[in-house]
Amino acid sequence: MTLYLKYRPTNLDELDLPDVSESLKKIVGSSLIPHAFLFAGPKGTGKTSAARILAKIINCESKNPPCDKCEQCISITKGTNLDVIEMDAASHRGIDDVRTLRDAVKLAPTKAKKKIYIIDEAHMLTTEASNALLKTLEEPPEHVIFILATTNPEKLIDTIRSRTTFISFRKATTQEIINSLKRVVSGEKIKITDESLAKIAAISAGAFRDAIKILEQYALEGEEYLDRYKNSDSSKFINFLVKKDEKSAILEIEKNISSGVSAESFVSELLSSFHQAILAEVGVGENKLQGLNTNDLIKLTELFTEANKSLSDSPIEELPVEIAVIKWCGQQSKSVEVKVKSGGISEKVDTEIPPEPKKVESAPAEEVINLPQETVSPVNDDIWKQILMAVHPINVSIEGLLRSSRPVGYDGKVLTLGVFYKFHKERLEDIHHRKILEDVIEKVLNSKTRIACVLVTPPPKVVVEEAKKEPVLTESAETNIIKAAEEIFGN
Repeated sequence: MTLYLKYRPTNLDELDLPDVSESLKKIVGSSLIPHAFLFAGPKGTGKTSAARILAKIINCESKNPPCDKCEQCISITKGTNLDVIEMDAASHRGIDDVRTLRDAVKLAPTKAKKKIYIIDEAHMLTTEASNALLKTLEEPPEHVIFILATTNPEKLIDTIRSRTTFISFRKATTQEIINSLKRVVSGEKIKITDESLAKIAAISAGAFRDAIKILEQYALEGEEYLDRYKNSDSSKFINFLVKKDEKSAILEIEKNISSGVSAESFVSELLSSFHQAILAEVGVGENKLQGLNTNDLIKLTELFTEANKSLSDSPIEELPVEIAVIKWCGQQSKSVEVKVKSGGISEKVDTEIPPEPKKVESAPAEEVINLPQETVSPVNDDIWKQILMAVHPINVSIEGLLRSSRPVGYDGKVLTLGVFYKFHKERLEDIHHRKILEDVIEKVLNSKTRIACVLVTPPPKVVVEEAKKEPVLTESAETNIIKAAEEIFGN
């Protein structure tokens, strides 16, 4: 058994975050326990451990829960309790999974007082699945309690968040990490200096789980491991950002990651440097960064904060950080050629200073606009494909609807979509679909963007070309359109 599992907290007093421990003690000490919780915070901060402890307290057979001796406590600790169901929303994110869950919650517990569902990575549920779960959260059976855990609570739909009791898990302080490590050091009789404990705490970037994993490796390899697993030196990387040297900056990221620095730790140190520099710019402190003014620092902070939020979902650890670098280094003024397949023509625009916005008049709901073949939109085919690919894992129905539309104008704030069919236009204008689409487009274009839909006559040539050249993105266009139709007409 790994040390993290061996020394996992077993009661509220052992929880490493004292504020979380106190909040839960107040809740379980009251006469009414909420039917749904939302545990939100960074990875490795104890969300799942706290959920299991809460499950034991609710179902413990003793008068002073959790006793860790009764059948309920022991089976929950071992993960064999039939009435405490842990579900990973990252791999069970669809509406069919939630429908199965909704049927299961109707059944009474086999032995426990309450049936408890712990849904990890809850933000990964699709919009359809979230809405289906919402109905159960609104009117749950008396014997059921839900505990949703997530690293990205902002990605959950507002109605789910409003129906849960929110418990915030934060990154641990250096001292809290050290206190947690000392419990393991004492139990395992590991010889380690306070300096090395502090170094492990710094490397872990506020995550208890990561800190204990590093300690476990230290116990096997000694100080040599910490020498390899060193903290990053952000000064060299920042110098590349100042020069907008994209290649060198990305190589510096790869160098740090390969030497054992986590992407989260790397970004955390970077944001700390930007924070101190911003304060120095307004006269608080002296840690200025040469070559970066206040606006530069604010932009960099926004880019790397966005990257930090994406780290937990990224299949490649350093990818969000590298994207932030590319966005920053790509800001220098240069002309790029934008081509649009439908018209076969191109125009040059400046990436730093956009051309004069084109005013787009929204057509009345019943009016159909005949687009000329020369229509040009700065949202070219490659960007449109990125939007389709980004929408697909979130909501395949929206992707299907988008395949019956085309970008026809973008003024930097509003992206106008020419939609071929009225009922597709109505679905895209639905408040939930619009919100998802605008969030995706904002990430792709790196700019807050609203959507306007107008009816247009479909260009026959464009439809035929796409059928030949792009029959498959991640699923077939035909499959996506069928799924969109199922959602539109019900199933």
